[in-house]
Amino acid sequence: MTQGPLTTEAGAPVADNQNSETAGIGGPVLVQDQFLLEKLAHFNRERIPERVVHARGAGAYGTFTVTADVTRYTRAAFLSEVGKETEVFLRFSTVAGNLGAADAVRDPRGFAVKFYTEEGNYDLVGNNTPVFFIRDAIKFPDFIHTQKRDPYTGSQEADNVFDFWGLSPESTHQVTWLFGDRGIPASYRHMDGFGSHTYQWTNEAGEAFWVKYHFKTDQGIKNLTAEEAEILAGKDPDSHQRDLREAIERGEYPSWTVSVQVMPVADAATYRFNPFDLTKVWPHADYPLIEFGKLELNRNPENIFAEVEQSIFSPAHFVPGIGPSPDKMLQGRLFAYGDAHRYRVGINADHLPVNRPHATEARTHSRDGHLYDGRHKGAKNYEPNSFGGPFQTDRPLWQPVAVSGVTGETVTPVHAEDNDFVQAGNLYRLMTEDEKERLVKNLANAISGVTRDDIAERAINNFRQADEDFGKRLEAAVRELRG
Repeated sequence: MTQGPLTTEAGAPVADNQNSETAGIGGPVLVQDQFLLEKLAHFNRERIPERVVHARGAGAYGTFTVTADVTRYTRAAFLSEVGKETEVFLRFSTVAGNLGAADAVRDPRGFAVKFYTEEGNYDLVGNNTPVFFIRDAIKFPDFIHTQKRDPYTGSQEADNVFDFWGLSPESTHQVTWLFGDRGIPASYRHMDGFGSHTYQWTNEAGEAFWVKYHFKTDQGIKNLTAEEAEILAGKDPDSHQRDLREAIERGEYPSWTVSVQVMPVADAATYRFNPFDLTKVWPHADYPLIEFGKLELNRNPENIFAEVEQSIFSPAHFVPGIGPSPDKMLQGRLFAYGDAHRYRVGINADHLPVNRPHATEARTHSRDGHLYDGRHKGAKNYEPNSFGGPFQTDRPLWQPVAVSGVTGETVTPVHAEDNDFVQAGNLYRLMTEDEKERLVKNLANAISGVTRDDIAERAINNFRQADEDFGKRLEAAVRELRG
């Protein structure tokens, strides 16, 4: 490939490859950003037929039970009363590995929950970390390319990984999580889950709130050291999948306590951190956890391919009373996940038993295509019509968000205490001395595989900016390993 301006697939020059186009600063991402859509659509089709990311996974069915009244915040029917139960399917996964990869590796874990509610399926597609490496979906294909196999060597390359992270300082917080003790959970049962993004809850009166979800494991946090994981991955590549299945078979049903942080909409504009930046958390001192549910897994799938591999999750699957936020990563995922599943599984993937609503009926005018089961028989497939059939409710699922400004590629708004290092530094300073030593050792081992000094130095400098002691220790450890 020759040097020159970056272009679209059609050869048109790209003005901005760092920021999605939004409706004003901080507003929702626009469909007219065709370069964003081109990147995401192309990325979704780069692997056949396994998932491009989160290919290696395990899942189970269970029950979500409401334990506290949250109707002041949301009108979602499945959250309408204490004691109400909703069937769920939860898929755990690693991110970077392929379908045959080992479970016990250093990687974020997917934590995707499908709630089979009476108002349709609600999918909460999160991870076992509260933050992520990037804040704008336009960078997601670039990021994942660095984690996957290099097109020349066929292996994951430290040069690619730390070159991107070093040039993307917003990743510093998540990388600190990833190389700390929680980077390798001992099992899927012994880790927390997070919605990660900010979402909107809307109550019956039309009041809106910004929320973040937290799933705290009732089994307690257990992790593997790098040395333990290396041995386990070699001995039993299926360790985490096996552990989940056998625990449920024994009747030791894993569970999580479900809580939410709630921010009044009016707080968002002046909050010290951008509440829609996926690389940031909301400190609990500012917005404490409000416990409202219990999630238990109690039934294994009968066929892994039919129920785990063919399961689909999309952040765009909302129900009345729950909706999106202007989070630019979330906005991109609203398109990308559904598009990926329509390609990978088929246009009618929602018809498969694991994916279709269990407590209600899907009523659409969509017809034909791969996997179509003829469920609509001879009913009309358009609207409006005078023969009866599905009709619109005229009541939005969530409240609209006010926007202003002009269209165009925009940098994520910066709030009073926003920078790319402050929360990573806070996380480091919360660690015990032993935890800091393991974090530095894990990072140093990874960075020592980098072949260019400038890439290593740039990566180390990001951690130095998070905390001077962090950077100093890491630099010394890398120097010792590299000789």
